[in-house]
Amino acid sequence: MLDKLEAINQRFEEVSQLLIQPDVVSDMKKYKALNKEYKDLDKIVVEYKKYLNILSNIDNAKQVISTEKDEDFREMAKEELDELIPQRDAMEDALKELLIPKDPNDSKDIIMEIRAGAGGDEASIFAGDLYRMYIRFAEKMGWRTELIDATEGTSGGYKEIIVGMQGEDVYGKLKFESGVHRVQRVPATETQGRIHTSVASVVVLPEVEEFDIELDMNDIRKDLFCSSGPGGQSVNTTYSAVRLTHLPTGLVAQCQDQKSQLKNFDKALAVLRSRIYEQELAKKNEEEGAQRKSMVGGGDRSDKIRTYNYPQGRVTDHRIGYTVYNLPSVMDGGIENFVEELRIAENAERLKEGATAE
Repeated sequence: MLDKLEAINQRFEEVSQLLIQPDVVSDMKKYKALNKEYKDLDKIVVEYKKYLNILSNIDNAKQVISTEKDEDFREMAKEELDELIPQRDAMEDALKELLIPKDPNDSKDIIMEIRAGAGGDEASIFAGDLYRMYIRFAEKMGWRTELIDATEGTSGGYKEIIVGMQGEDVYGKLKFESGVHRVQRVPATETQGRIHTSVASVVVLPEVEEFDIELDMNDIRKDLFCSSGPGGQSVNTTYSAVRLTHLPTGLVAQCQDQKSQLKNFDKALAVLRSRIYEQELAKKNEEEGAQRKSMVGGGDRSDKIRTYNYPQGRVTDHRIGYTVYNLPSVMDGGIENFVEELRIAENAERLKEGATAE
């Protein structure tokens, strides 16, 4: 492990020097890639230096114990050693986790799409509840959010809503939210007091930069139409809403949230770029036979991943068998336990894969 860490430290120093080179600064694509690598390596190097310091202190304490004649000094060194050994072990565990190969998309911002499924009006209301849950979680994390497009349900909530989120490791924290979410409760629209089951689907896409995927604008058809949702005086009066169709794949993205046609175009293009990127990535993984079918999900949008049971106040993630009984807190954005448990499950699998490979 020390050899790996020292190699990372050397690469960190190399990247630090590269980032101040004029040819790198003038090449935005190269600069962004190196800057991302610098930030990723910095997290490991900081912990590595702390680890080296602990190892040095352990050696010093052992030296005192073996050579010092003064009993008081030796006793102090033994006490210090008793404190340092657990610190070293904890640091080694932390470093092993940091050395697990990361998903290169983890640090990216995201585009989240929430759609009502089976269940009629109640499914739309539930989609709205999920949207609020994720917005509250984003607020807790200090992330920025922006509405991209929304189609409201007839009795509240949304038939479909698309939102962008920007911050630190957004995709890494929310990528496992993709899938089918199921709710069991008595709907507000139910007069007999019967419990219904409704579903909504969530898709989390990494927001990709222009240099991550090249789009030929000749392959994109642009259609303009009047905004149909809330948006102030411009609604239904100007052709500010934008729908983009990628002709080679048939993928479509639209945005009508902004009054400016140009802003709607930029947002729709970001969604389209992310959808094309996801499709190409899935195809590449399939060709290489590298698609990970793990217990935390292979990214299949039809996977039923979580159930929110209101009568029992219970939320269960079916992939890892994790259940909590604080549903109101979860619906208010308290999903950090699920995020952490899914991350631990993924890391455990990656460690297992690494051990098998070795």
